[in-house]
Amino acid sequence: MGNRTVSDKWAALDQNDPLGSMRDKFHIPDGVIYLDGNSLGCLPRAAVTRMKDVVAVEWGNSLIRGWNDHNWIDMPVSVGNKIGRLIGAALGTVVAADSTSVNLTKALSAALQMRPDRKVILSDRGNFPADLYIAQGIARVFGPEYKLKLVEPEDVESALDETVAVMMITQVDYRTGRMHDMAQLTKRAHNVGAVALWDLAHSAGAVPVDVSATQIDLAVGCGYKYLNGGPGAPAFVYVRPDLQANIEPFLSGWMGHAAPFDFDLDYRPSEGIGRMTVGTPPILGLSALDAALDVWDDVDMGEVRAKSIGLCDLFIAEVEARCGKFGLHLASPRDSARRGSQISFHCPNGYAVMQALISEGVIGDFRQPDVIRFGFTPLYIGYGDVGRAAMILERVLVQELWRNPSFQTRAKVT
Repeated sequence: MGNRTVSDKWAALDQNDPLGSMRDKFHIPDGVIYLDGNSLGCLPRAAVTRMKDVVAVEWGNSLIRGWNDHNWIDMPVSVGNKIGRLIGAALGTVVAADSTSVNLTKALSAALQMRPDRKVILSDRGNFPADLYIAQGIARVFGPEYKLKLVEPEDVESALDETVAVMMITQVDYRTGRMHDMAQLTKRAHNVGAVALWDLAHSAGAVPVDVSATQIDLAVGCGYKYLNGGPGAPAFVYVRPDLQANIEPFLSGWMGHAAPFDFDLDYRPSEGIGRMTVGTPPILGLSALDAALDVWDDVDMGEVRAKSIGLCDLFIAEVEARCGKFGLHLASPRDSARRGSQISFHCPNGYAVMQALISEGVIGDFRQPDVIRFGFTPLYIGYGDVGRAAMILERVLVQELWRNPSFQTRAKVT
């Protein structure tokens, strides 16, 4: 009776969900509760139709004429403008291209050149390791006097001083969902003369972001998580409007040239955001991302955030009530204002537990050393999904399904 009362409550929440109809815009396999949109978003149905047309008609029939006939050449900027709407960016300040790591290479190298008298890149130990790898590599290229300084997440603000050239921060922590205060840290960085560079990979499409209001200098992010652009979807890079005329990206590529089809032997950067492009745009990937972004046309990010908080709070409550006795404890901030759209738990035997959970139809993922991680995409996840996921996790633990030997061997992707 108790479970029925609870499930009725979940059903009522789903019936009153202003975003409930959005679920039909995505393909979700039968029997799957998908809580891994913070790693790879679900397939938008519109992307299937769009890809068929791009492959069969645009590429198939137009061939190279597609660059002009279907405006392929301008897709990095047109797709970037759609992303810009979700992060509070003005038109012409975001370009969709390359990977997050490549875009970070461009942005970070340009930021260092904006402060040539300073040699410190400041980041935190909770940052995504790939970002730190890029920073370490760039520091080596720029010279032995350059260094990456790492502090604890809560110490970033106090570590900002006149020695810092660039503050390079990921807004939402990939492991726990902890969220930095973008406005506060950016203001502090500017007060000490540092450039503010943000990674929005776990923010764009998940939490309200306003890069214009916060006056950040540069940002990067990916297209395949909450933006649902597909595996390996193009990433994006943002440059504040007043910086675009003088910014000098480390990678000076053909598409970033002022006149690429003049075939000059010397590089002249394009005006505006175009100088942040490098090579030939990946039209298939951009087309899928473009279609995925159309899903957001009538979406209110305030409603997305409100539902995200509701889903996450419900999951915390259900998991702690059902599974706390098995040694799980919350790794994410309990305060919803301090976290993104994901919930993580420290869990004994976490990898095996997650594999067992996936085998039961609830897909999340695992992060070292003991974190089971769940992403909540309000466009296609409901309250009933969240409640049932907690019940299935409880069953995995009660019945010790995770002890199955097949769940003990680590796959390449966790």
